[in-house]
Amino acid sequence: MASFPMAVCSSLVFFFLFLSFSEARDHLVGGKSDSWKVPSSESDSLNHWAEKSRFQVGDSLVWKFDGSKDSVLQVTKRDYVTCNTSSPIDTYTDGNTKVKLERSGPYYYISGAEGHCEKGQKLIVVVISEKHRRFMGVSPAPSPAEVEGPAVAPTSSAHANFKGGFLVAMGALVGFLMM
Repeated sequence: MASFPMAVCSSLVFFFLFLSFSEARDHLVGGKSDSWKVPSSESDSLNHWAEKSRFQVGDSLVWKFDGSKDSVLQVTKRDYVTCNTSSPIDTYTDGNTKVKLERSGPYYYISGAEGHCEKGQKLIVVVISEKHRRFMGVSPAPSPAEVEGPAVAPTSSAHANFKGGFLVAMGALVGFLMM
């Protein structure tokens, strides 16, 4: 009879841990509402913000900007590099844009305002693959400058250490609950 509450507690612990590792998030581009603009310097580039962030499948990017003066264009890598605005994959003009990241790999965005992309108003977001979601804290996100194709999370022995440490912690928690 005493094992029933213990089983319920253990199930709840694992359920909440699963939720904490799989919750989709909204990322305000640049971390603040006025970030979609020509950067004042290289260090103000949105790619610096993206390099410090971790994006997962199911997350969303949120842009806040003046839709009467600018737009966000999702483009190919080639159009990103050349700042070609003539054939975007998608165009967002409402100034309050939310884009769901539905696959792993790089996403490329540029400004639709004339001359802004050439002045640095552009963004690369790299989404980690779903099979690597569980190990988010293991390594930093790859630099957008290093991305040539689909994103592949780095591999290391930290994966095994993280998994082993997690199992030890869960065993200790279950043991504590059984006391």
